[in-house]
Amino acid sequence: MSRIGKMPIAVPAGVTVDIAENNKVTVKGPKGTLERVLPAEMDIKMEGNEVIVSRPNDLKKMKSLHGLTRTLIHNMVVGVTDGYEKKLEVNGVGYRAQKQGKKLVLSLGYSHPVEMEDPDGIETVLDGQNVIIVKGISKEKVGQYAAEIRAKRAPEPYKGKGIKYSDEVIRRKVGKTGKK
Repeated sequence: MSRIGKMPIAVPAGVTVDIAENNKVTVKGPKGTLERVLPAEMDIKMEGNEVIVSRPNDLKKMKSLHGLTRTLIHNMVVGVTDGYEKKLEVNGVGYRAQKQGKKLVLSLGYSHPVEMEDPDGIETVLDGQNVIIVKGISKEKVGQYAAEIRAKRAPEPYKGKGIKYSDEVIRRKVGKTGKK
């Protein structure tokens, strides 16, 4: 049995979970609404204030979908109650971030500033000139947008210049040594 899949998902007060046909799950909460179509084979039930996911049989595909389905619903419930955020740090001389309305303008040592528009449901907040916080209710969208920002100038191993996640550890390399 899937250890994660069989755990019930507690639905906090103020959150409603609707399960329509074809396993279309809609979660409404204080921060907004998320909806997602989940694998049709899984059996999703609302029992009291808990959501329970069960699988029809023990085929390998069903086992792998079981834990995934439960985690996706759990992430939706957490998203509409607390929301998700990722912190990015901009390191390097002259590297900085600015906010212009819904645009994030990054100076990353290129000949031009890099402009990025905030997608729907995602908000970027600056903490000083070097810390970007990406906030939203969808874990997937927050992670995706944070990865897109990081990809504009990934950290390099010699000086550590670039955009990195605040909890990321960069493997540093030793530079060249001169001739004797």
